[in-house]
Amino acid sequence: MKRITTIFSLLMAVALVSFSCKDKASEKIVADNLQTAETRDDAQKLLPVMTFEKAEHDFGTIQRGTPQEYSFAFTNTGNAPLIITDAKSSCGCTVPNPPKEPIAPGETGELLVKFNGSGQNQVTKTITVTANTAKGSELLRIKAFVQAPEAMPAGPVK
Repeated sequence: MKRITTIFSLLMAVALVSFSCKDKASEKIVADNLQTAETRDDAQKLLPVMTFEKAEHDFGTIQRGTPQEYSFAFTNTGNAPLIITDAKSSCGCTVPNPPKEPIAPGETGELLVKFNGSGQNQVTKTITVTANTAKGSELLRIKAFVQAPEAMPAGPVK
């Protein structure tokens, strides 16, 4: 008797599974949802591209303690507004100042970088720009050869 009950239970489970999956999945697709998904996917393909005129600037030879600044020019060559969310330098002696407003496709912008002239000999500083691009960040460099100021002669000043 137990065997018949087990076989009957097994047959019922197979029948339930077989008949409950008879609907075709393609008939369950709602056309409006499909169009919404396509629109969403197309919008996600739109990305800004941050293209710099140059990614490295050399100040040349400077005297220690002489502040320097340079504006990195860039263009949004993508097809969506460019939003710079952060700009950080590799040390406190370099301060980046990115634009606060979004840059429309085809428009240009400038990222001002101020360097206080500290260090000695050859120095290189990096600036990491975080934006809503496919890469997520861009790397800029400034460099300079920093000389010590000329030594003053010892003795009284005349």
